Amino acid sequence: MKQNKNSKMKFAVVLTLMAVAILAAVVVFSNKEESLPTDIEQIDITGQPLLGEKDAPVTVVEFGDFKCPACKAWGEMIYPQLVNDYIETGTVQFSFVNVLFHGKESTLGSIAAESVLERNADVYWDFHQALFDAQPAENHDAQWITPERVLEIAGGFPEIDQALLKEDMEQQTTLESVKHDEDLVREVGVSLTPTIVINGKMMEDPFDYEAIKTAIEQATKDED
Repeated sequence: MKQNKNSKMKFAVVLTLMAVAILAAVVVFSNKEESLPTDIEQIDITGQPLLGEKDAPVTVVEFGDFKCPACKAWGEMIYPQLVNDYIETGTVQFSFVNVLFHGKESTLGSIAAESVLERNADVYWDFHQALFDAQPAENHDAQWITPERVLEIAGGFPEIDQALLKEDMEQQTTLESVKHDEDLVREVGVSLTPTIVINGKMMEDPFDYEAIKTAIEQATKDED
């Protein structure tokens, strides 16, 4: 009787372990599925800031917001790898589209960035990075993108005429370019920042660099 009871207990344990193993496999499989890209229409990046070779076979577009903490984290964790592995090697041309999910501050940062792009394209990406670097590590909702702070950041770049930048922010000179980006955001269906699109394929997880690499390699093969 005791032996039979032990056998039943062992069988129950085996069943439990099997169930756990199956559940783990389902979770892993689901996570892999979530990292796969979703097909969308090819994005027209005419007029957008571009980094890399113009004839690069793969285009990577980031939809980002200067006020977004996750965008700053992506720029620190993923972007440097992308530059080293694919942009500097001529495989990828990188572009950035402004997203205005955080209201007036997002708009102001975008207007300032577009002003620098139009007047001093050679320092755009450095200014772009400086804006993200200025984002506070804590209390993200506090106001920090102000005309004064933007001009302070621009002061680190001798090429930028601060008087013209100040005028562009006050008169919203580059607002049409920002509105164009808003239209792209709606067309693509961007709901989260950062959103990464690789040759018309939207990545489910922008922080999954292995999935990004796979998508780039596949896009490279498709172009051959």
